[in-house]
Amino acid sequence: MSDPQQPTFLVSAYSEPIVVQINGKANYLNCNNFREFIEKMLADGSTQFVLDFTNCKGMDSTFLGILAGTALELKKLTPPGVFIVCNLGERNHELICNLGLQNLLTIGDDLPKTDDTDFSELKNAEVSDARTVLHAHENLVKADDENVAKFQDVIAFLRNQVEQPDKK
Repeated sequence: MSDPQQPTFLVSAYSEPIVVQINGKANYLNCNNFREFIEKMLADGSTQFVLDFTNCKGMDSTFLGILAGTALELKKLTPPGVFIVCNLGERNHELICNLGLQNLLTIGDDLPKTDDTDFSELKNAEVSDARTVLHAHENLVKADDENVAKFQDVIAFLRNQVEQPDKK
């Protein structure tokens, strides 16, 4: 069994589109580095992303919220950016569709072959903090109104965590 905190993302940051391979489980424990990478690439003007889920063993709502937020940002661009997820597998496809993200993302069947030497590993910086997890879940609600009922309690809890000063 893989350690959920081990690096999970391999990136080809200088390709067009930018390709990210997801290995293992993508979750709140290890997706902060992915979020930071995507934010930097967007800030640097990248508008085309392909995520390869061939080796992804699952994902949680925080990671899915980061995907939703990225897709929402790309849709605001003129012309809109491209965000393709491919090789999802049955369970990951189901997770994306259950949250209505298929309306924001392009779901592809296969990824063009790339040379593995073009990929570098994103190091796992830190576990996502409550603010990052809250923002990810708010993105899921922005992505699909039906997600309000699914995540309202989580969002309320996280807002409380973020707004309350540390109590010891």
